[in-house]
Amino acid sequence: MILLVNGEEAEVRDEITVEELVRDLGFPEKGIAVAVDWEVLPRSEWHTVLADGARVEVVTAVQGG
Repeated sequence: MILLVNGEEAEVRDEITVEELVRDLGFPEKGIAVAVDWEVLPRSEWHTVLADGARVEVVTAVQGG
């Protein structure tokens, strides 16, 4: 199935969860936020299975000075 992840198409296996996608793409376990179809998804809901064509945004926290 095809998802749009951070503005780029990504081909992933069917019935992938948000948690699996984040892990498979190599994002860190902490310091990130995920939005699916423009809605921020709490970490407690990362077991949600993504639908074909979903738009996923993964944002990492950055410290600056």
